[in-house]
Amino acid sequence: MEPTLIQNLGTLVMLVLLQAVLGFDNLLYISLESKNAPAERRSYVRKVGIGLAIILRIILLFVLIKLIDLVQGELFTIDFGNIFHGVFNGHSLIVLAGGAFIIYTAIKEIWHMIAFQDESDASKKGREKSVGQVIFMIVIMNLVFSFDSILSAIALTNILWVMATAIIIGGILMIVMADKISDFLSKNRMYEVLGLFILFLVGIMLVTEGGHLAHLKIGGQPVEQMSKSTFYFILIILILTDIAQGKYQKNLIRKQEMKKQKHENA
Repeated sequence: MEPTLIQNLGTLVMLVLLQAVLGFDNLLYISLESKNAPAERRSYVRKVGIGLAIILRIILLFVLIKLIDLVQGELFTIDFGNIFHGVFNGHSLIVLAGGAFIIYTAIKEIWHMIAFQDESDASKKGREKSVGQVIFMIVIMNLVFSFDSILSAIALTNILWVMATAIIIGGILMIVMADKISDFLSKNRMYEVLGLFILFLVGIMLVTEGGHLAHLKIGGQPVEQMSKSTFYFILIILILTDIAQGKYQKNLIRKQEMKKQKHENA
């Protein structure tokens, strides 16, 4: 039986919520990547990058519907006995590559933060990417992040307009939220390090997911996928730790100032 309009609308709401939940890490990447563009073009870069990604997501939806067996089917096997074994398909390769790149990006940005560097205007401009480069990276990584949400959508319904509408609504929400998250990070620079470590955690989650999809075994031990509940638990711990650390540092500064004032009054 064909689902009714009410059922389709209910599925649409579920898919939009799914896009929102799975889109958080995507938004974080977009906010951090857009910082590599010239300051006056960052909002434009985010909007254009997400807009192009919405179009490509819908195209990807059509492609996956037609080629779902090819994406999920085995492409090749690597077998080095108990040292390394994996059965790779298109899905696992995309997720593994995306996760590895996000880990590399997070480590590189963390290194830039902790390393002593010349922060002159010339140095900053030397590290900036072109608008086209940043948009390209946002679009590509958006597609990597969207892969699982699109496959989940296909599993929930076979009604094309429901899936396409959910992608469009999810994309519009991302455009609205991207500037807000970027503005928050720019006004609260202390949270940038937290954001980068969360991004690093996202990369680990994607790599473990890709390893699980490929039935990867290293040293005879299977790579277990990090569950979403584990990811969000660690995320909450990171945020609480950062908040506690920030308040502790403020208290230390306040105590030092009080001691200084007492010393000056004496």
